[in-house]
Amino acid sequence: MNKIKQLLFLSALILLVSCVQKVENPHWVINEVLIDNQTGFMDDFGQRNGWIEIFNNTYKTQDLGGRYLTDDPNNPKKYPIPRGDVLTKIPPRQHALFWADNEPFNGTFHVNFKLDPTKENYIALYENDGKTLLDEIRIPAGIPTDKTYGYAADGIKYDLDGKQLGTQLERITPSSNNAILEENPKVVSLQENDPMGVTITITSMLVVFLGLILLYVIFKMIGNSAKNIAHKRVASAGTLSAVRGESQLTGEVLAAISAAIHELNQDVHDVESTILTISEVRRKYSPWSSKLYTLRQDPRR
Repeated sequence: MNKIKQLLFLSALILLVSCVQKVENPHWVINEVLIDNQTGFMDDFGQRNGWIEIFNNTYKTQDLGGRYLTDDPNNPKKYPIPRGDVLTKIPPRQHALFWADNEPFNGTFHVNFKLDPTKENYIALYENDGKTLLDEIRIPAGIPTDKTYGYAADGIKYDLDGKQLGTQLERITPSSNNAILEENPKVVSLQENDPMGVTITITSMLVVFLGLILLYVIFKMIGNSAKNIAHKRVASAGTLSAVRGESQLTGEVLAAISAAIHELNQDVHDVESTILTISEVRRKYSPWSSKLYTLRQDPRR
């Protein structure tokens, strides 16, 4: 009888513990998925495709290398995540983004399958053995274009009752927190009152143009002040530049005047162009007079 009571007590205790036991969230969570990407985030090749965000739901760095991503429950090893890529080492509470573009040769984070917006999509992450399921998610059909499906808070897949919290998200946050921790009330109000951004665009342009005009006025005033100070200094020195400063003559005109004055001082004879001066040159020896001694003379009679 005592054994029966003990057995019943242990059964009740196990049942009670199992009822209050909290459902634990996975260490890896398929955190957010975009099925139909038409105007959203682009990859490194400038292409828009669906993407899968995986979240490291631990407080240690984990490596995704060697694990498997798949969209087929019957083929858990469909896309083996390459080993040895340093980018597959995901820091604590951080994200990894995989592009579902069926272009695995584009790099580690480009899987060999695409997502279909016309039907339900299944995505799963498997351990290195290809058998142990790490996490899975089912995205229902009918998710609108450029909308994501996932969890409102990063890594929180289950509530206290063990119910899955997957839902269509209001914000698209690739490689970022799904939940906005703090919002600026002014920014939110501006988004509501000016969804097209016309007001902020006009305001930005006015600020830029007013700034340019203000800079022009300031530099103009500084330039004029510096010019006036320079003219005063040169005028007090009494140099030719002072004349330029007072008369506002250009440098070419002053150069021409200086050249004319210099030429006038050097070439005085140009003024007496009608006078020809001949000076007698006396020489003791002349080649013409030397020929006289070589001529034959007639004999005197």
